[in-house]
Amino acid sequence: MFTEQKQEIIDAGIALDRYGLISLSGGMMGYRMESGEILVSPSGMKYDHMVPDDVVVMDLDGNVIEGDRKPSSDTDAVLYIFKHRSDINAVIHTHQPYATAVSLLGDDAFRVNVTTLGNVAGTHVPITPFSSAGSVEMGIDTVKYIGEANAVILAHHGVMAVGPSMKKALYTAVYMEDAAKTELAARAIGVKSFMTEEQVKQSADVFKYYGQDTAKIPRELTERI
Repeated sequence: MFTEQKQEIIDAGIALDRYGLISLSGGMMGYRMESGEILVSPSGMKYDHMVPDDVVVMDLDGNVIEGDRKPSSDTDAVLYIFKHRSDINAVIHTHQPYATAVSLLGDDAFRVNVTTLGNVAGTHVPITPFSSAGSVEMGIDTVKYIGEANAVILAHHGVMAVGPSMKKALYTAVYMEDAAKTELAARAIGVKSFMTEEQVKQSADVFKYYGQDTAKIPRELTERI
């Protein structure tokens, strides 16, 4: 059941490892099918060791429909997000080091500093209070603070990246890490500069035309603002 989508979860996990956003079996992924079932990555397994049958299928209340593996310890948090945000179909949780380090700076949000962060996050990324691994509070805080963004940073913990698809959630997590590296490098030399609200909106709008299955970017979106 749902072999293609299960493989997509595995491939996303392998990509997270490749880009240095997780270590070993860290992080997790959840995906909502159009028919309502929830796919969840298993607990404590490296993604390059998984096969589709290792991904657990459950309902929105956490009852297992298919699969013999123990689901991720963060499943309750992901189910909470799906229950309270019908527009979100994919959730990726990572412990990516640079974005997590941004949460240690004492700010209440990771403000957009480069175009790629504007592309994928859509707006400034909120930083939530601390919530421990395996707690439903991770999901509660994500829903409470995320607003119109496509991610939050869980203080002292990691990132929750979301989207309508696993691909978009993955892009958000990866580009957030790149932006966080830029942020920390700038602050290390005493520089702090952010994009304007107009520039952030332009970056988000341009990204809607990214990829082979979209129209050409309208000229007015690429004009200097």
